[in-house]
Amino acid sequence: MWFGFGLLPKVLIAFLIAFFPIVINTAMGLAAIEPAKIHLARSMGLGPGATFLKIRLPDALPAIFGGLKISITLAVVGAVVGEFVGGDSGLGYLLMVANGSMDTPLLFAGLIALTILGVVLFLLVELAERLVIPRAHAASGAGTAERSA
Repeated sequence: MWFGFGLLPKVLIAFLIAFFPIVINTAMGLAAIEPAKIHLARSMGLGPGATFLKIRLPDALPAIFGGLKISITLAVVGAVVGEFVGGDSGLGYLLMVANGSMDTPLLFAGLIALTILGVVLFLLVELAERLVIPRAHAASGAGTAERSA
């Protein structure tokens, strides 16, 4: 309500809810890097920027994408909460109207639409992860094939 009504408060709520899992996972991913890799990079003359781009960031990408996967679904929840609080359109507003008028089919249709939206967005992040770090999925797929044999 501090930011008024319209699109801005919805976007801010979704952003704030989605921001912290990304930051926490990124920080944990960057902190989990083996110190030996950093020492090796320094001994080979890499500066801080090159060390970050060649070692720290690639090693932290799985954790970053883990945070993105959590955050994308939370962003959907944040948008719905924003529409509950101050919206006059959208799926959150539709759910409130359907609940107020006891329109159960419309309520379930809205819930199914939100579920599909969350799953599609999650799968898009999963696809982006597969494109950016294919080695992580190739390794996990090989492990699955070995276990089934």
